[in-house]
Amino acid sequence: MIVAVVYNPVRVDVPRVRAAVEAAADASGESDVELLWLETTPEDGGQGQARHALERGASLVLAAGGDGTVRSVAEALRGRDATLGIIPGGTGNLLARNLGIPFASVENACAVAFGGQMRRIDIGVAEAHRPDGSVSEHGFLVMAGLGIDAAMIASARPELKRRFGWLAYVDAAFRAYPNSQKVRVRYRLDRGQERSAHVSTILVANCGALPGNIELIPDGAVDDGLLDVAILQPTSVFGWLAIWRKVTWENRVLRKSSLGRRIIRFTDRAVRTRLSYLRGAAVRLDVDAPEPFELDGDAFGDILRLELRVDPLSLRVAVPSVG
Repeated sequence: MIVAVVYNPVRVDVPRVRAAVEAAADASGESDVELLWLETTPEDGGQGQARHALERGASLVLAAGGDGTVRSVAEALRGRDATLGIIPGGTGNLLARNLGIPFASVENACAVAFGGQMRRIDIGVAEAHRPDGSVSEHGFLVMAGLGIDAAMIASARPELKRRFGWLAYVDAAFRAYPNSQKVRVRYRLDRGQERSAHVSTILVANCGALPGNIELIPDGAVDDGLLDVAILQPTSVFGWLAIWRKVTWENRVLRKSSLGRRIIRFTDRAVRTRLSYLRGAAVRLDVDAPEPFELDGDAFGDILRLELRVDPLSLRVAVPSVG
């Protein structure tokens, strides 16, 4: 059995990861496990290394690093028989959070990678149409965003991300908010009618849990063959506070009980004009002037059009066993 470890040396403690992977391999019960260690580079965040692992016959490919490493490896494994194992080491650890994979312990994450169960999940595909006329395609696992969140991610300070993790985005948000303006977006779901809105942010998600106990998309699922769209249109700081209450309290706590859901019905009208949800298998976003966009918490430059779709159940991932 060939197991490849694609690791980002900047994001993970390499000696600790090596020790944890070797211990999990020994405990797996598999005989003759051959470990293939492949380091990411600034030029290749993991996609080329994962393809090399597949050429070598790897049946399990571990992504050890941040969300960018996980996304890059997943792009190479899309539609293949090999399984993705995740050893989280980044700022947000977004997919790991949504799949219940331990992100505070390298050893526990390795145990899941070798001894968990295989689950098939969707991959989002983003086709970016650039201002220079070029078109590029990228996979994403959690969400794509356009608006203030993309500007925030682009301006997040690397040194703060290394020291304080996802809290660095709070600093970036405070710096981005005063200069932010609403973006006019024309959007269309599937083959439906084109609509337009002036938004602070529009997010297209494969799943919806974020750091800080935020449940942005309460009904988002990684295996439903659909994308969930969140349109944020606050008109003031109080509007942002109402959205914050919804995604941290209503979505995460109240909606889980019948009493809480009744409370939401009485309070939801005030928030609905500021945060609305849509759902479809494909989404197209058009803007009048170049706007930055992000995928899974990484900046990807400017676009004039973003076409997003689902590749259903195209990725095999090792997740914690149930029961």
